[in-house]
Amino acid sequence: MKLHFKIPQGLKKHVTDELLKSKETFRKGELQTSWQHLERAHILGQAYPIEHSQAHWQMLLFAFRIKNTKEILGQIPRLLVGGVKSFVGEIPLGNSGGANVPPLKPMEIPSDLKEILSAYQN
Repeated sequence: MKLHFKIPQGLKKHVTDELLKSKETFRKGELQTSWQHLERAHILGQAYPIEHSQAHWQMLLFAFRIKNTKEILGQIPRLLVGGVKSFVGEIPLGNSGGANVPPLKPMEIPSDLKEILSAYQN
């Protein structure tokens, strides 16, 4: 079992970029695009406790902003447990992190994100 403590700096930049793009598109009213950037940040950061939790926190805030009760209720347990799962290396790879998918379901990783992740695998 591999414990994950700290995300590589280059990968952290990609996660941060996706979170910033989410904020920018949300401000423009492009809600679907904003959410997609949050999902991408989740996929990129899900192996690392801080970034994984940060993605779920931003998803929770998004859900509150758009008053989506299902998403709010889905994000709370993910926020509470996601970082712990990352720490011990038990994450469903590619899972987009939203309440619309089972929290433990592995999913196909988009090819551009797969390339980014492969550059930072040990």
